[in-house]
Amino acid sequence: MIGAGLWSLAGFAFIYAIRLGGSLVLTRLLVPQMFGVMAIAGLIGLGLAMISDLGLRQNITQSRRGTDPLFLNTAWVIQIFRGMFLWLLALCIAGLLFIADSFGLMPAGSVYADPSFPYVVAATSASALIAGFQSTKYLEASRHLALGRITLIQIAAQTIGLLCTIIWIIFDPSIWALVCGGLSASLVTSALSHTWLPGTDNRLQWDSVAASEIVHLGKWMVLSSLLNFLANSADRLLLGALVDGATFGIYTIAYTVLSSIAQILIKIINDVSYSAISEVEREQPLQVRRSLYRLHAVTASSAYLCSGFLIVAGNAMIRDLYDPRYGQAGWMLQILAVALVAAPFSLGQVSLLVRGLPRMFVNISAVRIPVALILIPVGFHMFGLLGAIWAIVLGQLSSVPITIYYQTKYDLFEPSKELLLLPTLLAGMLLGKGFDHVFGQ
Repeated sequence: MIGAGLWSLAGFAFIYAIRLGGSLVLTRLLVPQMFGVMAIAGLIGLGLAMISDLGLRQNITQSRRGTDPLFLNTAWVIQIFRGMFLWLLALCIAGLLFIADSFGLMPAGSVYADPSFPYVVAATSASALIAGFQSTKYLEASRHLALGRITLIQIAAQTIGLLCTIIWIIFDPSIWALVCGGLSASLVTSALSHTWLPGTDNRLQWDSVAASEIVHLGKWMVLSSLLNFLANSADRLLLGALVDGATFGIYTIAYTVLSSIAQILIKIINDVSYSAISEVEREQPLQVRRSLYRLHAVTASSAYLCSGFLIVAGNAMIRDLYDPRYGQAGWMLQILAVALVAAPFSLGQVSLLVRGLPRMFVNISAVRIPVALILIPVGFHMFGLLGAIWAIVLGQLSSVPITIYYQTKYDLFEPSKELLLLPTLLAGMLLGKGFDHVFGQ
């Protein structure tokens, strides 16, 4: 587990460096509006993927048949058909968006009204088709915590995607450079998953028993993923319609910086913690809480440290790193950083899923949606963009109380160990103050 965690951390740190470097270059070459359009187009693709998520990774990780070639090939066939379905559905949505824009139904000046938006949605949807053919070796490696080659594949995909984007910009500095980069990264990931990972070589096979097992867990994962998507994406879906395209593009930069840090934590939880806790649950179920808080010590201290740092130094960080056109992203990042304190509680949600309680997982995701849908428009109406961003933070934090409730109910919560790590938030603020003092002038 430690080895897998180190690979995951080191790899994601390298990937984040690539993304940050790419962001610094691309924001100087492209206008903010383009990043806003790509953000919403990406959200549509992500939303379609999540509402059809059958939990193939969770199935292969949890199932005792997770190494059976017949089980894996059945999962692969399901994945291919899902990718085709998502691609066709996205094309239909792109067509509807084009018609709606033609009749003037989109909010004027927003990214939804951008002439390129329907075409970008259609083009980026090809990623779903490509991902459908990705090998289940990728999922097998996650089950066995063999993350070394997976990490290298991710680094290769990010690097090649960025290079393709920059090459396109040299000849055509348009939004299609971003589309090209995304599709290139998907192609590299899918190709290397077949050729560079050990495991079962996929072929077309079907087993009804395996399919039934996948669907049994998957029916809860579909609902959970849908709710989780709406909870995590309501901010961008709503802001994309409430503010102009340039302002939304600036918000996207602030969100990207924050989410890159949050994704490191979520990646450890998904790639390492889920597999590790699943193994403990199978072999030593009485040790799950103990294992949970060993992992929690790492994720919570990291989240609180980063949150404190960005709360204080977020504005200076954006000002020093980005083009002046994106300066407003600084104060946005400082407010959004408060939401990072909720990230470690995802580990508690994973422990409930491992315990065989997917319905509790669904309930937790469901709480955040009405909070976001109500508070963001109200906050924007009353206090403008500032009110909307604080509403986004409150929406993120709203899942914490119910997570604690369910963890307590199923003997997975230790208040003393939660409180013990809170001083790292203050340590992060002190680090941020030092950064701001040195670089913020």
